[in-house]
Amino acid sequence: MQLTVYLSGEIHTDWRDQIKDGCEKHGLEIDFTSAVTVHEASDAAGDMLGAEDNPFWRDHKSAKVNAIRIKTLIEQCDVAVVRFGEKYKQWNAAFDAGYCAALGTPYITLHEPDIIHPLKEVDAAAMAWATTPEQVVEMLAYVVKQK
Repeated sequence: MQLTVYLSGEIHTDWRDQIKDGCEKHGLEIDFTSAVTVHEASDAAGDMLGAEDNPFWRDHKSAKVNAIRIKTLIEQCDVAVVRFGEKYKQWNAAFDAGYCAALGTPYITLHEPDIIHPLKEVDAAAMAWATTPEQVVEMLAYVVKQK
């Protein structure tokens, strides 16, 4: 079985690489997709539409340009992994999880136990909650390899 897995959320650590590397070591045929993970590029995605003096409108345009990519990739994925990190609040990740839930796309949340309560609704709709990238790899290996 080959899967397309969308990796959503926190961009300040190497969790995506850990999952990709782990899946490669297991010999899993998985295509990984993601939003743009270079913060500056994501923030500037709307700049091609013209300069903005008001930061609200710059963010608004960039969010819409980014959403073209994100919406398309979530709609095309078989499963999503939604990471909530420690340093910043990932409102975009919560939005992605909600979109997956609305589409009926299975998703796995990845976060530390100390934010269980604020993510209770997000976790309730998830198919699984993991605390490490290794757990995600093991789940994906089970899904792909079990007969």
